[in-house]
Amino acid sequence: MQWTTSFEIPSFPNLVTHEDKILSMGSCFAESMGKRMLDSKFDILINPFGTIFNPISLQKLLKMALESSAFPGDLYLEREDLHFHYLAHSQVMGFSLEELRGKLAGELSLTKDYLENGNLLILTLGTAWIYELAESGEQVANCHKQPGNLFKKRLLSLTEMSDTLASTFSELFEFNPQLNIILTLSPVRHTKDGIPENQLSKSILRVLCADLSSQFDKVSYFPSYEIMVDELRDYRFYKPDLIHPTTQAEDYIWKKWKKSVLSEETYKLAEQIEKIKTELSHRPFNPKSESHQKFLRNLKEKLERLNTQFDFSSELEKVNAELSDF
Repeated sequence: MQWTTSFEIPSFPNLVTHEDKILSMGSCFAESMGKRMLDSKFDILINPFGTIFNPISLQKLLKMALESSAFPGDLYLEREDLHFHYLAHSQVMGFSLEELRGKLAGELSLTKDYLENGNLLILTLGTAWIYELAESGEQVANCHKQPGNLFKKRLLSLTEMSDTLASTFSELFEFNPQLNIILTLSPVRHTKDGIPENQLSKSILRVLCADLSSQFDKVSYFPSYEIMVDELRDYRFYKPDLIHPTTQAEDYIWKKWKKSVLSEETYKLAEQIEKIKTELSHRPFNPKSESHQKFLRNLKEKLERLNTQFDFSSELEKVNAELSDF
């Protein structure tokens, strides 16, 4: 008996390897998948400006990095002795304006490096709803817990998002011809917007992804949203907030991602690395036993073999420290 509606995801035209340089930006799901790639020893920069939910804010940040532009001076704000910027998430903050300016300038420079020398840009879109400052009409990426009457909320139109992103994608491909883009739609439910409003938003974003992937040969789509709502369509795959996918659901999507996005050799390497990560987190019943010493020696051998390809120096240091305790 079949309990889920599964579907095949074709392999991507430009499969990813550990030699690739990757930038992942967007919703918190971009961070979740990006962290798994980082743990698997990929060279990846994850959400340099924090979690960004809407496509227009993502586009602005990409364009600013591309053109080495400074963050607009009139969009800085202070709250509870901390400094923020309306185009970045609250995760990026400073104890002084000068500190924040320095952080944002550094992240722009790092982002430009990944756009210029990278092979892959992953954009995870979260919502088509956007907030604008009521006084100036300036679009913001985050409201930073400011009073609601300072903002107006509206739904981005498909044409607005498609035209803006298509223009920036063209600039990116001209700037770096080896760059490929993968779009994905966050499976996180934005229920605070309302259930019908969230579905409307996700629908528009899905059409946007289809529109952009049809315009550009180097733009592909990965169906993380469809995996969540069709293959895993049960509340047991959501955390208690009923909004975010559980670790089990994320692991399932991650496995689908690896099979469709990674080259065969890279997939096998990623599996080996994940197995080693699991072994590193092992907690023995008796740390002083001979069997655990043998386990550590075997683990050390595996790490030393892989250390010729990847940096496992910190992991080796940990295992050597445990062995020296005997």
